[in-house]
Amino acid sequence: MLARSAAAVIAAAVAVSAVQAADVVADFYRGKQVNLIVGYGPGGGYDIYARLLARHLGRFIPGSPVVVVQNMPGAGSLRAVNYLYNIAPKDGATFAMFARNMPLIGVLGGNSNVAFDPRKLTWLGSSSSFVNDAYVLIVRKDAPVKSIDEARRHDLPALVLGGTAEGATGSDVPIILRDTIGLHVKQVIGYPDSTAIFLAIERGEVHGRTVDLSSIKSVKPEWLRPDSGYRVLVQFARATRHPELPDVPTARELAKNEAARALIELAELPYTLSRPFAAPPAVPPARAKALQAAFLAAQRDPLYLEEAGKLRIDISPIDGTEVLRAIDRIAAAPPELLDYVRKLLAETRGGG
Repeated sequence: MLARSAAAVIAAAVAVSAVQAADVVADFYRGKQVNLIVGYGPGGGYDIYARLLARHLGRFIPGSPVVVVQNMPGAGSLRAVNYLYNIAPKDGATFAMFARNMPLIGVLGGNSNVAFDPRKLTWLGSSSSFVNDAYVLIVRKDAPVKSIDEARRHDLPALVLGGTAEGATGSDVPIILRDTIGLHVKQVIGYPDSTAIFLAIERGEVHGRTVDLSSIKSVKPEWLRPDSGYRVLVQFARATRHPELPDVPTARELAKNEAARALIELAELPYTLSRPFAAPPAVPPARAKALQAAFLAAQRDPLYLEEAGKLRIDISPIDGTEVLRAIDRIAAAPPELLDYVRKLLAETRGGG
């Protein structure tokens, strides 16, 4: 009886403590503005996900703060994550969304511009684990090649693809495809954001780009109509073909050998955290837990999911713990594969 009474007292004390902690968190956020930094300009896939979350997240944070998006493009979102890690207030009123390959870049090291450790960020999670998405190479009707087989022939003109900053996903995936499946490609990089690349394709400045299928559905759905003339040649970050692209091969299918396939699989790991959100290191624990819980609650909210459906974007969330596990899997990759990626990033930054 005494043991049960003691346990009941302890449980009651814990419950009271939890309520008091929640009240303190609510007091902090009540009437506040929470800033969501996006590492890209307005209108692209990352921005669409961030603004969707911003419209709903405040309902799930104690104190119901207003969440405001602030775009901070630069260096493929490296500017934003460096800001988050080193400059942003660590009080829980700022968090950010940045490129899926930033954790990989942080793990690799060797880049003097990288000023963050992805393991020390306060991870909220990722809105998409890419299980329902694909990263695709899409080209215009008048591109010089009409199929992936032709795109791998070096006696035909190279595909000219548009990209944003050097070292961003849109720049490194074409090089990976060059080295692993023999894609004959040239790149025009330095477009300020995804919207500018879409416009460049429509103007004929470049033949195409690599991009999330969900982003095309959201921003340029007309490109996916059978009569549009646009063609998807290959899909990346897929172990199997996407059900909406049954005739389009995956990069894994086209790999030149087992070593190439292993490299593709490593490069695809960041897509598990395809739309990542994180706060700075050392956020007060109660506020960090509140943000993490609010993030997951928003991902399950019917109103949020209804709006995501209208935007045609994939919602397949993972939590912060799963993000850290994905980062650990990247760090545990064979050294020779990590060395290749270091050289690749040096090349796409203009250093190779």
